[in-house]
Amino acid sequence: MSGVLAVVAAFYVTSVLPTQWLDVQQVHLGLGIGKRMLQITDIHVEMLRISPSTVANTVRRNHVDYVMWTGDFLTTDRKLKRVERYLTAVAETGVPMYAVLGNHDYRLRRIDGLVSLLNQYGVTLLRNQAVEMDGFWLVGVDDFTTRHSRVKEAFAGVPVNAKVVVITHDPNVVLNIPPLHFDYLMAGHLHGKQFNVPGLYWLKPMGELPKLGVYKGLHQLPQGLIYISKGLGQVGINLRFLVRSELTVHHL
Repeated sequence: MSGVLAVVAAFYVTSVLPTQWLDVQQVHLGLGIGKRMLQITDIHVEMLRISPSTVANTVRRNHVDYVMWTGDFLTTDRKLKRVERYLTAVAETGVPMYAVLGNHDYRLRRIDGLVSLLNQYGVTLLRNQAVEMDGFWLVGVDDFTTRHSRVKEAFAGVPVNAKVVVITHDPNVVLNIPPLHFDYLMAGHLHGKQFNVPGLYWLKPMGELPKLGVYKGLHQLPQGLIYISKGLGQVGINLRFLVRSELTVHHL
């Protein structure tokens, strides 16, 4: 009996607890932008154990200037109400919100339902668009996996010497960015593997970056400085093996 309990306890600690024990990463960069951004990515509300109140409290405690949602809200239209709970909680903090869409969002039967919900809660959705912010430009590149990214279109009108922050879902798009300047890019999509198993991205191809060992955290690439969050929710199975759910505070 004690052996069975030990196995159950080990399973819980290594595979269930990481989906509940939130990892709030603090990324200090000193880029001269002087802003603090909270990145929320891959919430996958169908398989999510981090509560809306926990997310909202993280926004408040870190006194961020902006919230950046970097895609994969959900996969099925019938779960839009669950997305709304998170949008409601974060909107109540009063922090301006921006977003891009992810590959799972494009699997919805009617993506306009999600787009409408984001608009309802004051989220500025960037679909290959750039907006001028306070001291920098924010560029939103649409999802690369589903072939919605239009990088040149997204950067159109951005001044050459401007400070530029990019939000996107799939970080693999960075390998397809032409010689356009950006100071920082934040993405998600790869879940930090979700299961900390060696060789996973060779067994399940997710693009060229993870094959190179670039699938989570901060990386200086030839194209620029990027950060890949492990994300909040799960896909496939509602477990994470030795990979905690993440919210990220970017100090720029």
